[in-house]
Amino acid sequence: MVYLMGPGVGDESTFEAEHADEPEVAAIPGFRPTHAVNVSAGCNRDIGHVTTALLTAAVMDVIGGVAQAELLDGQAPVVAGLPGVSGIADDDWMALGTAEFLRAWVGHPAFRLVK
Repeated sequence: MVYLMGPGVGDESTFEAEHADEPEVAAIPGFRPTHAVNVSAGCNRDIGHVTTALLTAAVMDVIGGVAQAELLDGQAPVVAGLPGVSGIADDDWMALGTAEFLRAWVGHPAFRLVK
């Protein structure tokens, strides 16, 4: 599922609520996001996780932005050293980065997205 949120698009109140308590996230890229493009899927198999991450990277190639990937317990140290990582936030439960980061993460043996 791919959907947009932000001023003039989608559910503005949901967008504001999701980003209201994330000052650390805004500090990493150096700006507060005004809109979000959410790419999500109910994946149970590796191919679903890979497809979701690569679709997100392809969307970023077109519109830019910063990927926000939720992490599983113990993934932060692995992800932190990947190319394109801007930072780790939310007590090691979230990585922010570029499309390059997503592609590098997909290629890593420990890759797995959070449901």
